[in-house]
Amino acid sequence: MSEADHVKEVIGWLKLVFAALVAVDVSLIAWLAQNYRAADSVLLVLALVAVVGTTVGIIGVNRAAFRRMAELRNL
Repeated sequence: MSEADHVKEVIGWLKLVFAALVAVDVSLIAWLAQNYRAADSVLLVLALVAVVGTTVGIIGVNRAAFRRMAELRNL
């Protein structure tokens, strides 16, 4: 397998992880928006921490994908 093919495969996996993290993040934000008055405060804090964690994960995956795309341009 050539280096370009390997980078393309890694980018494909990063797209999959990115899409999953975005789906989880949007779902958590929607749950928070719907239940912020009725839910227990501990649960709300944990959900907020999960939103922050998945958002940081999204940013990390996005940066990794852009690094790989730059690497692919250089090949």
